[in-house]
Amino acid sequence: MIQHCVFLRFKASTQETEKLAIYQGIAALKNIIPGMLEVKYGPNVSPEGLHGGYLDGFIITFEDTMVRDYYLKHPDHIAVGDRIVKATDGGLSGILVFDMEI
Repeated sequence: MIQHCVFLRFKASTQETEKLAIYQGIAALKNIIPGMLEVKYGPNVSPEGLHGGYLDGFIITFEDTMVRDYYLKHPDHIAVGDRIVKATDGGLSGILVFDMEI
């Protein structure tokens, strides 16, 4: 399985309703992409202060790398991804992606 961890630095002007709409758009992909097993999202709640400005994020569990790669190219993912880039501070530099095999 693959854990696809995405950490976000949203612009200060990004409303909570927009964040929720983005997360719901990602979660909706679970109904479209077979092998996309779980989606979790929310704010960083760590007390350590080591967030580097990435205060929000989501984690998707995929069955395997083939499903993850299919998700990355899926047009609905690309549309949500474009929305994320527009909402993050610095565009792509406001996004950190870390995939881990579990």
